Amino acid sequence: MRLFAAVWPPADVLDHLDLALAAVRPRGGPEEPVRWTARDAWHLTAAFYGAVPDALADDLAADLEALAGVTAPFELALRGAGVFSHRTLWVGVGGDVDAMSRLSAGARAVGDALGARPDDRPRNRPHLTVGRARPGSRPPRRRGAPHGARGPGGRTAAAGEPDPVDALAQALAVYDGPAWQVAAVTLVESRPGEGRGGGPLYRTVGEWALGG
Repeated sequence: MRLFAAVWPPADVLDHLDLALAAVRPRGGPEEPVRWTARDAWHLTAAFYGAVPDALADDLAADLEALAGVTAPFELALRGAGVFSHRTLWVGVGGDVDAMSRLSAGARAVGDALGARPDDRPRNRPHLTVGRARPGSRPPRRRGAPHGARGPGGRTAAAGEPDPVDALAQALAVYDGPAWQVAAVTLVESRPGEGRGGGPLYRTVGEWALGG
């Protein structure tokens, strides 16, 4: 199984984000720069474990349950936005970010102790992925580049053309969602390519309340 630990925002928080995204999404068509993630995939990753055997999954579940029992609930809110490497459009997190970082560190330590795949991605900036750049969307042409220079996918950019993915991030930069209390951590199985639009399908393996 391909597993990760996550925090899932509640429905009212996702409703609020859905409305904000609806206000900035292009109206579809071949020129849309972003492939939007499905709402049922919106989560905050605490730790990624990769492919693990069933026996290890049982141990991960037991140790995550123990971690949840000694972790106090804390408050978060979805806030701001940005882009990683011109590929991943994300919405950021405000509130008790230090508590989320501690939960992530604990979840990573659980995997490390059991010999799961090391989680080599930094988790010091919690975020929720809302979209990924489509092939052909790219940053604006650098000064001095030949007029009509072509980027990935053969698209041509005029000088000073705004980057469409960055423009979406800027539009969402002022986003400030409602606060919620993080009350559980979830162990999730990811099945690549089985979800909507060819994305991953997520199945909950277990969920445990914080604070026991």
